[in-house]
Amino acid sequence: MTPAARPFTGRKMLAVVVSFFAVVIAVNIFLAVAANETWTGLVVENSYVASQHFNEELADARRQQGLGWHAALSYADGGLRLQMTDSQGLPLPDMTVTAVVQRPTHEGEDRQLTLAAKTGGLYVATAALPAGTWNAEIVAVDRLGRHYRRDFRLWVPQGA
Repeated sequence: MTPAARPFTGRKMLAVVVSFFAVVIAVNIFLAVAANETWTGLVVENSYVASQHFNEELADARRQQGLGWHAALSYADGGLRLQMTDSQGLPLPDMTVTAVVQRPTHEGEDRQLTLAAKTGGLYVATAALPAGTWNAEIVAVDRLGRHYRRDFRLWVPQGA
């Protein structure tokens, strides 16, 4: 019998089906392990509970917008630099400023920083960040207890 004339038997069909499902199961196991070892993607522990505070957060955002404050964040000379100004562009001095800096894809390099006040509404923190993309959540509080919160996406160049 020539190779082209071999009949397609039940054993061959069984081998095809078993091979197909073996590949599917192997890929699923690989993806499950890879997903379990990377960032969870979890933003809040319980989304229902977080949704109950939406109106409060919306009111806070409106209050913050009413302040007219502006912030500009940069990374230079091995540290974070935050420039805070009011609605007229004048510097905002004497604020307590904190920053949570983290990678957008995993939690291994998260850092909490306190920025020191300099002259002219400038706040600085030393932080030797590796190159790449970072998320920074800035919270500034003035002497009257007014809060300003803003999220920044920060790019740290290689060798900076």
